[in-house]
Amino acid sequence: MPDSITLRDVAEFAGVSIGTASQALNNRPSVAQETRARVLDAARVLGYPLKEVGNGFGESSLSVIGLLTKHDYGFPFEVNAFYSYIQAGVENECRRHNINLMFANIDVDPSNHPVLWPSMINEQHIDGLIIAGTFIEHTTRILGQRNDIPIVLVDSYAPNLPFDSIVVENIAGASKAVEYLIQQGHTHIGLIGWTQHSPPSIMERKIGYQRTLEAHQLSTHYIEESASLNREEGYNATVRLMRRAPEVTAIFACNDLTAIGALHAARDMGLAVPEELSIIGFDNIDMTKEITPALTTIHVPKTWLGILGVRQVIARAADPEQPQITITLTTDLVIRKSVGPLQKVLRTNP
Repeated sequence: MPDSITLRDVAEFAGVSIGTASQALNNRPSVAQETRARVLDAARVLGYPLKEVGNGFGESSLSVIGLLTKHDYGFPFEVNAFYSYIQAGVENECRRHNINLMFANIDVDPSNHPVLWPSMINEQHIDGLIIAGTFIEHTTRILGQRNDIPIVLVDSYAPNLPFDSIVVENIAGASKAVEYLIQQGHTHIGLIGWTQHSPPSIMERKIGYQRTLEAHQLSTHYIEESASLNREEGYNATVRLMRRAPEVTAIFACNDLTAIGALHAARDMGLAVPEELSIIGFDNIDMTKEITPALTTIHVPKTWLGILGVRQVIARAADPEQPQITITLTTDLVIRKSVGPLQKVLRTNP
């Protein structure tokens, strides 16, 4: 089959909408037999592949779902403490629906923009696609060619593409973190883990931080940029922040890895946590409860991101003409040992 033949071509040849063509090829009962026959004939004439479908009474017609998960370009390949949960959720839900899963990494820059697309994106035998952890700022030719399959974004953003999304309430989650610090008496609260080129999820966490401080008429100028969301950058940002603003008594880190870096920096600078410096993270990865002190953080239901991604691929395949959908998952505050009440501590520049 020529690579240029898509579901749109079949629909135009048969004189129907893309949604009707998809439902006809998937044997949906809502399509008239005459229309279905016309679509099938068009597919055969054009060489569009026909595959086994469900019985039309609720079974998924999907055989293979592809999962693309972000990988920071130029860094070694290793298990991602956040996206491994999403992959587990996708795997479990695919198994539940007897759907096969293909997995590949998608290389992204520090802003999570795709740098290199894997070959899987062009493979015709995937019936749906989940993209996790990317920021697709502009319409890309490679995705525009895949209008024949349902595509769902998980913890990803594509403002110019009509894809369904499963995202996290980043602004509200950040607000919960900062509110908790304020409840503990902190008024000089820093932020690390953000840069002007951060992806939208991190931008939203910064917005939540700023809005909450502004609502309490507190200063928001304790922001120290971090080039990446890792422990090394969290460490360096904390050192810079505490040297220029020793009055800071609490830090909100935009993810747990930068928060762990902040904990190590505080230790090396002789700052007791939480007695002299409180630190709170975001994501609730496994390491947060294993370090000392255990990290107070914002819990993200990461496995559910993957589960709901699969469910939405199935729903979109069953009804391609449904309105574009965004599902937002709520977050929870997890209180551990790295945040404490404000104490009067006489401190000089570390």
